[in-house]
Amino acid sequence: MNDVISAHIADAGAQPPTFFETITHSGPVAFFVLLLLVAFSIGSWAIIIVKAMALRNAQKASAEFLEHFWQSKRLDEIFTRTEQMPSSPLAQVFRAGYQELVKVKQREAAADKNKNQISDGVENVERALRRAAIAEMTEMERLVPLLASVGSTSPFIGLFGTVVGIMKSFGEIGAKGSANLATVAPGISEALIATAAGLLAAIPAVIAYNAFNSRIKVLSSEMESFGSDFMNIVRRHFF
Repeated sequence: MNDVISAHIADAGAQPPTFFETITHSGPVAFFVLLLLVAFSIGSWAIIIVKAMALRNAQKASAEFLEHFWQSKRLDEIFTRTEQMPSSPLAQVFRAGYQELVKVKQREAAADKNKNQISDGVENVERALRRAAIAEMTEMERLVPLLASVGSTSPFIGLFGTVVGIMKSFGEIGAKGSANLATVAPGISEALIATAAGLLAAIPAVIAYNAFNSRIKVLSSEMESFGSDFMNIVRRHFF
């Protein structure tokens, strides 16, 4: 009777394993899965912070550039001002177009003017604008696809950890010949932790990926619109 009472007291005083203990006592495969998901999460958050700051600066600097562009009446003055706006995609597109325009006018001044030269000059400026816009798009999209990779692969990696945990639980059931809660609980805990870690890594990455793509599309549309406006000004005043 005393032994039974002592056993009940011992069971009542036993504390469930902590989160840290569950992780550290998990199997090597489950532990590797958790480390991989933690690395994914840290990497995605670093990308989120860096790209959020970069795109915010790009939007702010582009708005400032547009305001100065439409207020100023001299392209050379605007070109000088853009040296202080390295984070503005629109400013970099303008710089490429203006530099090509200067080269075209210098070639025209050194040669006889004809319709073919005028047509070539306009096309050269347009190509310079397109190349600059593509370069700026490439820079803005840099690292963003990694967020999509984290968002798409992390749940499956977590699912792999879940499967490993469940397999461990069934293995212990077979070894002990019983299916009580004490037998299956450790493996199930590992499985649930892996699932949660996969979702915690994937959800912020997917949200950030969609938000960044939306911002980049807005900036891309602004570059396209500005390129059209700039070419209209160039055709009207220079060709």
